[in-house]
Amino acid sequence: MGNKPAKQEQREEILLKIVPPLDQAYVRWLAQDIERIHGFTPRNSRAMKPPDDYIEYMRLNGWLDVDLDDPDLAHLFK
Repeated sequence: MGNKPAKQEQREEILLKIVPPLDQAYVRWLAQDIERIHGFTPRNSRAMKPPDDYIEYMRLNGWLDVDLDDPDLAHLFK
């Protein structure tokens, strides 16, 4: 008497780790930036400029819009 246990279905799952394609210009810029930060840097090192398409991408997403009068950011500029 009572309820019969439900049949457990055997599912065969295959998990894959897929890496999306990377833009080589971004990889080179990132590698240079990481080397500049963690490696040897000369005294008068110049700031590195990211590729123009990444600047445009960041501008379209609003990542470059910084309000310097924002009270939450005031402690960073003192």
